[in-house]
Amino acid sequence: MKILVSGLINIETNICINNFPVTYSPIEYAFNQINTDFSGVAFNIINALHCLNDKVIPVSILGKDNIAEMIKAELKDKNITTEFVVSQIEKTCSSAILFDTNGTRKIYCDLKDIQDCIFPLSKVEKMAASCDGLILCNINFNDELIKNAQKFGKPIFTDLQDLSDIHDSYNRRFLQNADIVFINKKKIQGNHEDFLLALRREYQNKIIVLGQGKKGAIILDSDSKKVFSIESVYTRPVVNTVGAGDALFSAFVHYYLKGNTPIECLKKAITFASWKIGESGGAKGFLSENELEKLSESIQFKIHEICSFDLL
Repeated sequence: MKILVSGLINIETNICINNFPVTYSPIEYAFNQINTDFSGVAFNIINALHCLNDKVIPVSILGKDNIAEMIKAELKDKNITTEFVVSQIEKTCSSAILFDTNGTRKIYCDLKDIQDCIFPLSKVEKMAASCDGLILCNINFNDELIKNAQKFGKPIFTDLQDLSDIHDSYNRRFLQNADIVFINKKKIQGNHEDFLLALRREYQNKIIVLGQGKKGAIILDSDSKKVFSIESVYTRPVVNTVGAGDALFSAFVHYYLKGNTPIECLKKAITFASWKIGESGGAKGFLSENELEKLSESIQFKIHEICSFDLL
């Protein structure tokens, strides 16, 4: 599959700590516990899809610095085009993540002035029209892309991550235009199924997936008019949960574009994410398509039908 991925690429530092809250001390020696690499939602998705043997077209905005050149070089080394990865801001965005072995994490994200930028639709219009699917992350420079993406007649995917309000003004443009929407449970108050149904009534998305971390995921499928849950699976010991949601999202997109049913897509995606968190770094720990197929076949998934609904 040929998939356009537009979103954040940054440099990321991961620091493994004993536990939260962090006890203050002037200095602490954490041998082999501090790692810096390239990451960001789009970078994680790009690498995941690349491992699944998709042709990925990245769209992103970087800084005018050496970090940007190193990011582009890494993409080129994997034969991934950098035609639409542009240096437009002074410094490349960065993040720092504290995490413990229980899966708890704290992310500090420095977006520099990237939220003041817009990626022009005209630069990527022809390429978008040639792709099988469009992944448009909820970053502000995608404003023109998300508002005009439906004209290409391709499936549109977005991962909003921390959504707490169905009327959220920032994410509304993404909800209004995406066919498949991913969110997570972190900021949702109340019943998760009710939240998904309220989203569906407001925006008529084809599929909505809610990641529940250790509990697995819930999927609302408009074609079957049903809501299902699939429990999480264990594939190897957890090292770092950063990037788990990006892995879940990526594998779902891959199999959806290959014509799999939504339930089959989510089964593969849960397996893919479970394996990914056995390695530290948001853009590492991905299975190949063959490895994922083989592993998924060995798993007995627990699937539950939660409810059915009308399309009104």
